[in-house]
Amino acid sequence: MNLRDFLVHLEKEDKLVRIKKEVSTKYELASILYSVNEQPTIFEHVKGYDYPVFGGITSSRDIIAEAFGTTKEQLLFKLVDALRHPKQPKMVEKAACQEVVVKDPDIDTLPLLFHLPGDGGRYATATVATIKDQQTGRNVAYHRLMQRGKNTFTARLIKGRQTRTTYDKTTGDLEMAVCIGNSVATMVAASLGPPSGVDEFSIGNALDPAPLVKCKTKNLEVPADSEFVFEGRLTKDMDREGPFVDLTETRDFERQEPVFVIDCITHRKDAMYQVLIPGRLEHKILMGMPKEPTIYDEVSKVATCKNVLVTLGGGSWLHGIVQIEKKNPDDGKKAIEAAFIGHKSMKHVVIVDSDVDIYNPNAVEWAIATRFQGDKDLIIKKDQPGSSLDPSSKQEEGKKALTTKVGVDATIPFDVDKSKYAVVKYKKVDVDDYLR
Repeated sequence: MNLRDFLVHLEKEDKLVRIKKEVSTKYELASILYSVNEQPTIFEHVKGYDYPVFGGITSSRDIIAEAFGTTKEQLLFKLVDALRHPKQPKMVEKAACQEVVVKDPDIDTLPLLFHLPGDGGRYATATVATIKDQQTGRNVAYHRLMQRGKNTFTARLIKGRQTRTTYDKTTGDLEMAVCIGNSVATMVAASLGPPSGVDEFSIGNALDPAPLVKCKTKNLEVPADSEFVFEGRLTKDMDREGPFVDLTETRDFERQEPVFVIDCITHRKDAMYQVLIPGRLEHKILMGMPKEPTIYDEVSKVATCKNVLVTLGGGSWLHGIVQIEKKNPDDGKKAIEAAFIGHKSMKHVVIVDSDVDIYNPNAVEWAIATRFQGDKDLIIKKDQPGSSLDPSSKQEEGKKALTTKVGVDATIPFDVDKSKYAVVKYKKVDVDDYLR
């Protein structure tokens, strides 16, 4: 369902918080959202601004699954199906996101947040950005934006990702549109990072129908139901971006990044501004969960993969758990190698059998305790390309971070009496029968 319908649904289910008291964008709003554990929340009165602010609609797998009419256990397969069968969105002539057109934009009128003391500036974070590459076509991704001036930001463009690759090979400015206030389907699709040439908006449309509209001033298409759209250009000018608290809840350092100039802003008449607080649940879910389908696909090439989880404890980026149905002696070790291919930034992965609940950390630890032997079931891969988000990795300016990757095969050995590895369970009884 679209954003507005989903917010109504959440409120009817008593899953939406409304904050009626006036709040400040300087630390207060982010602190409140953190304090309600990022439950979907609308801030009706934001000091100094005309627009309500909302956040939290992708803060848990259960909420995302609810938006898609499924369960968290089946969410992976919903994403896998959309990745494999994208659907081209319908184009429309008129759209809610263009009810108001501002040709002389002033970012100061928008309730961008200071999230934490030490931030480099006011940030836009729930930022679904789209560009076009002459060879590969449309690309959709997230790029955090730090305000620089009345109509300018610095945009964090990670080297090796599609937007940065296209930007680096483009002579002159690169058109980019940034959409704020989007459906769960659009937000999840933008975070998936499919192979080059696969359109994220088509993946989102496969998850939940989402028509597009042509931008007013750029040769780009955007979701028709977005709350705000920034139409602009990535220029060759560079300026300071950061510091900023990143996925691992540690502070990312200051960099020189491209200047993004806003030429036009369009929005709904009754627009709501969307926020996503850094280093917390939404940030983590939207980073880690989209890697699960790619891990699943790679592991499925070498073993029977049942499910995948990128864990919150690993910063939703560095740790993964893969559940397989073991049919051959080396399935566990093959799954380890394939999982690292499926998510190249992953540092540690644990392979478990299909009887282990991957959503229960105690169950995974139990599998390691009872089914793993370090001299036979451990794979160590030294000096591997890793993630700059890991502060313990070896990092040099201009080079890919290096790390030691570890795989743990916590599956039952193949040719053994498997009965001794099974959990013996008590019978559940109706206690009320004994209390009457």
